[in-house]
Amino acid sequence: MSSEVQIRAPAEQTEGTRSQILRWLKSVGDTVTENEPLIEIETDKVTVEIASPGSGTLREILKQEQDEIGPGDLLGRIEGGALAGNARAAGVAPGAGVASGGGPASGGGLALGAGLSLGSGLTAAARSAPADVSPAAARALLSPAVRRLLAERGLDASDVRGTGQGGRVTVEDVLNHGAANVGSARVSAAKAAHATGTPSAVAPREDHTGVVAGAATTYAVGATAAAPSHHIPHTATRKRIAEHMVQSLLHTAPHVTTVFEADLTAVLEHRQRNKDDFARRGAPLTLTAYFLQAAVAAIRAVPEANSRWTDSALEVFDSMHIGIATALDTGLIVPVLRDVHSRDLFETAQGLEDLVSRAREGRLSPADVRGGTFTISNHGVSGSLVATPIIINQPQSAILGVGKLEKRPVVGSENGEDRIVIRPRCYVTLTIDHRVMDGHQANRFLQTFVERLATSHS
Repeated sequence: MSSEVQIRAPAEQTEGTRSQILRWLKSVGDTVTENEPLIEIETDKVTVEIASPGSGTLREILKQEQDEIGPGDLLGRIEGGALAGNARAAGVAPGAGVASGGGPASGGGLALGAGLSLGSGLTAAARSAPADVSPAAARALLSPAVRRLLAERGLDASDVRGTGQGGRVTVEDVLNHGAANVGSARVSAAKAAHATGTPSAVAPREDHTGVVAGAATTYAVGATAAAPSHHIPHTATRKRIAEHMVQSLLHTAPHVTTVFEADLTAVLEHRQRNKDDFARRGAPLTLTAYFLQAAVAAIRAVPEANSRWTDSALEVFDSMHIGIATALDTGLIVPVLRDVHSRDLFETAQGLEDLVSRAREGRLSPADVRGGTFTISNHGVSGSLVATPIIINQPQSAILGVGKLEKRPVVGSENGEDRIVIRPRCYVTLTIDHRVMDGHQANRFLQTFVERLATSHS
């Protein structure tokens, strides 16, 4: 007799976050094996790859692309398979209600906890309806992405030939339908223009997604013409970033920014002397490592920068867990380097290399982006001189911005005479929660920060 393995959302990775199905990597009817990548779940911080909890046939998909999910939600079922090894070892029967967090999952079943990583570069198999669903019913089972594309193009599901199992309409079907009708749309536009004596539409164009924009559009003489456009659905990460920024700036903390200029002569000289040795020991010596060390000195001078505002008191953290804003193709992420106050320069460089590399390779876990007490945004790597205000990463109280490093003429004194000299310098900003700190504290923070850089390990 065949057994059933329930596929459930992981409790630990999704608890306290907004999560949604990004894509299924298998279709209904496909054979799956234990620990094989099965689903990508996008939280508000990272994308989590979920491994199959057992082997068998993917019999049912209950949560579709872009559906929001909660911890322990039933996502699908595998038929004819064995439970994952850790569940078998524990003597758990299929559907017995084991959650990855150790507690019972609602409705029974095995929650997923294995195979955690950032999803990167994986090709998703097209999802389809169950094999026993009629073509008419399959057309009604449309994913949110398909429904949105149909609405944007003024189409009905019956207008599109579905190639999914059971006749289900997929995203590719909608896009291909649009491409197939480009020629007829162009002809229709030309005929309409000839009949009315109006100029024809801007020629249909194809954007980077293959979506045709501007097709079958005519502009009446004297009318206001809307520019052709296309829609890019928001990811969970992008929506969460937007909500977080608005909440921080407009509804939580009054932002104030102060700006200083830092001289990096000493930093660059020290780096030149030590970068080869650091590299041999497996820790590339970047400027960010110096910024982290200088931030530690500044926080010690102004502990309020490493704190959280509450209604009854200011909670000042004893440990310094500093987030490093990192730009990815999918958006901004802030992995956290923990206990920076207890690290020397080499240990800081080593930890930084590990953290940023895993972020860019898609191997962060949700724990890597939690628990930060202060944040650094090195926006100068993309050429920005000053970015202000940089939005505070709530519930923190301050964020440090570092601008582009460039050589600048400055006035120096030599033998009692003023001279113009060339120095490598950059602007640094501190944006603070004005409930927590005042201007003189922000200035003291940056004064300590730039002094540490100017005398860095000299």
